[in-house]
Amino acid sequence: MSKRIVLIIMDSVGVGYGKDADEFGDMGSNTLGSIIRENPRLKIDNLKSMGILNLEKILPIAQQAKIKMPEKIIGSYGQMSELSKGKDTTTGHLEIAGLETSVPSKTYADGFPKEFIEEFEKRIGRKTMGNISISGVEIIEKLGEEHEKTGNIIVYTSADSVFQIAANVDIIPLEELYRICQIAREMLIGKWQCDRVIARPYRRVNGKPVRTPDRHDYALDPHGTTLLDILKNSGKEVYAIGKIADIFNNRGITQRVTTKDNNDGISKTIQALKMDFDGLIFVNLVDFDSKYGHRRDPRGYGEALEQFDFRIPEIMKNLRDDDILIISADHGNDPCFKGFNHTRENIPLLVYGKNIKENNYLGIRDTFADISATASEYFNVDKTGLGKSFLSEILIDGN
Repeated sequence: MSKRIVLIIMDSVGVGYGKDADEFGDMGSNTLGSIIRENPRLKIDNLKSMGILNLEKILPIAQQAKIKMPEKIIGSYGQMSELSKGKDTTTGHLEIAGLETSVPSKTYADGFPKEFIEEFEKRIGRKTMGNISISGVEIIEKLGEEHEKTGNIIVYTSADSVFQIAANVDIIPLEELYRICQIAREMLIGKWQCDRVIARPYRRVNGKPVRTPDRHDYALDPHGTTLLDILKNSGKEVYAIGKIADIFNNRGITQRVTTKDNNDGISKTIQALKMDFDGLIFVNLVDFDSKYGHRRDPRGYGEALEQFDFRIPEIMKNLRDDDILIISADHGNDPCFKGFNHTRENIPLLVYGKNIKENNYLGIRDTFADISATASEYFNVDKTGLGKSFLSEILIDGN
């Protein structure tokens, strides 16, 4: 009988500030808590039945909103603290895959160095504009018209280690934008090291700049062995759905599946579940973060959660007897918090399957890597060395 784990990352759905949030300026942040406050009629019955509202910093807010709590939790649940020194996508996913980032990634809050920008412009044959830390939506609203008149490209960053390049695809074709990003990726190493270069294409719709679904991330190779490497080298399948393959720079991936949005990601997850294989389906649902967290849109965030929640039964229906479904996140992005950046929060750990214990609280785990350790034990493969398996805590028969 084949063994499979479906790991779905609700990008940025944090469940309350972490124990070291003060070091990141994020005390008081609570992504899901803020969403509940702003959406008192939030309908996430399936996530609720999996235990997400029973978590320490969520329960009081849910009770205050008079949300009816489930009579029982249909699986095992808990939350996880981040060990790594960061609160970004790459750091979170690497830790989930068993790799700690002990040294914070280099960031460029004041923009990238003049020396780099000048060399970059020389190599791509175009001028740039922007080069500040700002929301992506805000900068294309501010500089979009000038970009469209001049052909100069928009570059910007955030609190994360990212170099983002925005362009109207009717002015700069998508393939040209990707070529420009590849040049940036080749340059942003060593003294100018940056974790990710991100293509941010958009076009005008009824006069307004609207992002297209053709975002592409150019990452660095993981700085050590991950669960994905181990699974692939052990002959297991690793289905990467959404931006997972980009995050890991295609390493440890056997099947790369791109998505247009959250709903498409869910549909492709279900398609993968219908296939016969032994291994991991690793899914990132990015809309929560990119469309609602960074844009500080708690209402839109709530609607997106409801849409995902509505489709959870479809996912569960396609699970086989030995499959394990894990729903989690990679960091927080409180849509009611100051600024427009990620927040240092704990993440949910929701585990479901026909052989998974119900009403089973797993506590607050010390690291996201407990997921990797658990998967390694389940598949009987080597571990990365980080994290503690909770497999014996969740299986009905204990093994």
